[in-house]
Amino acid sequence: MPTVLALLPEGFEELEAIAPIDMLRRAGVGVTTASLTETLSVNGRNGITIQADATLSANSEKLRDMLLIPGGPGVKLLRADPRVSALVRAHAGAGHWLAAICAAPTVLNDAGLLAGLRYTCHTSVLNELPTALMQERVVVDANIITSRGAGTAIDFGLVLVEKLTTPEKAREIQASICA
Repeated sequence: MPTVLALLPEGFEELEAIAPIDMLRRAGVGVTTASLTETLSVNGRNGITIQADATLSANSEKLRDMLLIPGGPGVKLLRADPRVSALVRAHAGAGHWLAAICAAPTVLNDAGLLAGLRYTCHTSVLNELPTALMQERVVVDANIITSRGAGTAIDFGLVLVEKLTTPEKAREIQASICA
């Protein structure tokens, strides 16, 4: 079974985290949600509190098949945490999937991973990522998957399912949720 580590900082964008996590779990992918703090309760940007499965400190050494990074105001906490940068680089170095949505591609950019690649992001970070393909909802290049924001979270989740399982499984889930 493929595995994913989904990072949940305070202020994460709920839809960008929950929609892909839901679709991955529907596909039978093992998803572990990890709080950046030592508290498992994590508050999203819209006041929805999520109970993480674990803490990042308990999961920062083990690589998964994919690292999932949602956007939202919490991205600033991800960017400031050296454990996140190390985790991103370790996954990239191992050739594992990196999935970032909304402002989260800045985390990948900070790690030096977007140079020469195609990607997209939210318009709020376009000044930092001026070569983003803003007409694209989801972009896959090498082992990096990026998406624009909350409005593209379902498309993003389906691509994550496709890459970790099969296109058939992604189509099955797409049909089951009437997407």
